[in-house]
Amino acid sequence: MAITQSVPAASYTAAPLKQTLASNYIDFTAAGNGWAQQYLPDLMEKEAEVFGNRTISGFLAQVGAEESMSSDQVIWSEQGRLHLSYKDVLVGGSGNAGTLTFDAGALDADGKVVASTTGAILHGIRPGDMLLISQAGVTKQAYVTNVAAVDGTTAANSGKVTFERYDGEDYDEGDMGTGHAAVLVYGSEYAKGVEGRLGANKPQHLSRTNKPIILKDKYEVSGSDASQIGWVEVSGEEGQGGYMWYLKASGDTKARFADYLEMAMLESVDNSANDTVGHQGGKITGTEGLWDALGTRGNVANAMTSMSDYDELIAELDANGAIEENMMFMDRTTSLQLDDILAAQNSYGSGGTSYGVFDNDEDMALNLGFSGFRRGSYDFYKSDFKYLNDASTRGLINATDATNAIRGVLVPAGVSSVYDQNLGKNLKRPFLHVRYRASNLESRKLKSWTTGSVGAATSDLDAMEMHFLSERCLVVQGANNFVLFKGATA
Repeated sequence: MAITQSVPAASYTAAPLKQTLASNYIDFTAAGNGWAQQYLPDLMEKEAEVFGNRTISGFLAQVGAEESMSSDQVIWSEQGRLHLSYKDVLVGGSGNAGTLTFDAGALDADGKVVASTTGAILHGIRPGDMLLISQAGVTKQAYVTNVAAVDGTTAANSGKVTFERYDGEDYDEGDMGTGHAAVLVYGSEYAKGVEGRLGANKPQHLSRTNKPIILKDKYEVSGSDASQIGWVEVSGEEGQGGYMWYLKASGDTKARFADYLEMAMLESVDNSANDTVGHQGGKITGTEGLWDALGTRGNVANAMTSMSDYDELIAELDANGAIEENMMFMDRTTSLQLDDILAAQNSYGSGGTSYGVFDNDEDMALNLGFSGFRRGSYDFYKSDFKYLNDASTRGLINATDATNAIRGVLVPAGVSSVYDQNLGKNLKRPFLHVRYRASNLESRKLKSWTTGSVGAATSDLDAMEMHFLSERCLVVQGANNFVLFKGATA
């Protein structure tokens, strides 16, 4: 079934000149057949709200918090992995002496590069360690006999690990061959009377940072128009009402700006490394939004079309924080697909005999939607994400570019313990929260002020200007616990 719809475009078009237009007035001229016709029309004054509640903000209010800061950037630290494990480590050697080379392709458990061609070896394996080496579907225990010294001039041998298998076989015997392998340190062993460890491993300090951006908007109305009554009774999300059209426009500007505050925290990208983008002599560097953060250091899942896809998702959650409760905010297509997946788990679903309440009341409406489910030890709660559905916001972009469409996001419930650089102590905060600039004198969370000569006169301008400003950024802590649903739905 194809649906054809003609939706009027948004009527907010910036005029190049400040002027009164014919579209601002009802045509009562003879040409318009206004006063010339003698019949009184049935006038419906109330503006029809055909799009319902048009605002999309509220997502961050549900899953996060807001907190002030008094600096140009926010810095926080996150714990690294406790255990030493690596993948894509090159296995080689000769005879029973196997070698592990941490070349430029070697990654730790989080997928970060642990070595480069410059010899910057970052692994923590030491002589005496016991290893599990998994290569080509075969896993063997091994013992580390030597670790070459780090030499920045000889990248090929810098930090190379030499091992021997515990079963006494050559390193490549028993279906184990050369190539890349996964490696895990599971302990250490020493002979009697020998000296202790060579060197020590230090915990990795993982520091994150983000900077706020300044958002602005403005509405302007002349003094004459502000004193002019209209024939349409206006209404809006900001509670404006009456017959003054400027109340409609100013309220819509404020509501739209409130949506921008949330949309910017979702869509913005960090461009601090680019010196080419500028405006009015200032460098425009952007900020790390939610999609940007999850695409860089979180998890990205494509089409979720079966329960096996969610089982893979659970396996990824197991590999990270294993947070039991999670909230999923999805677009309509992905939400309906999940409903179908959950309904298919019912062995009587095809016959429809077990829908509704247990007594199968014949008057009971059929409920084909699910608000959540439990799988393994995880609870998932599902909610619609209006921003991803609305045809005037992300829904428009998703319909245009299905390959890169944002389909939803999984947000862990609860709080994280982090070290706050400004306060100098550990604090518990939601994984997702907004930071805005503020001090005892100035709060830039959401500023609004009026200038001009209309109302309380502040200048000789025969107009009223309403200004809106905010300076804020998003802090995404523990992005490894988040999942971004992205791409085509099937």
